[in-house]
Parts: sequence; structure tokens; C-alpha cells
Amino acid sequence: MTRGSQRERDRERAAARAGGKGKNADDGLTPEQRRERDGKALQEKAAKKAAQAAGASSGGGAGGAKGTTKK
Repeated sequence: MTRGSQRERDRERAAARAGGKGKNADDGLTPEQRRERDGKALQEKAAKKAAQAAGASSGGGAGGAKGTTKK
């Protein structure tokens, strides 16, 4: 196989691999709509994390801080 055809094949394979990846900037939304969508997603994520932290702190059980041992 000659190097020229190998390069072409490698380019084609790389293009095929990169085809499904990356950010899709053309999602049909205006910048204002995108900000609103992203803001909602961030609020939901923060609420979920706060609920998880509240559940973990009120869990009781062993208690105490991590890494502490009695001697």
C-alpha cells in the first residue's frame, strides 16, 4: 500500500470519527433561548446537589468526621 492512499484512508476515518462528536452550535436556538435553557439546567443541577447534601448531612448513623480515629 502506498503512503498516499493510506493518508487518504486515515483522513476519511478521522472525519468519520469526528462527525458525531463536538458541540452542536446550530441547535436552532437564539442566544437568549440558549441562556434560558442552560440557566434552568444549572438550577436543576444545583437543587439536586443541595437535596443530596441535605440528605447526607441529616442521615445520622456513624457520625463524626472522615478520617478521625479514637486512640
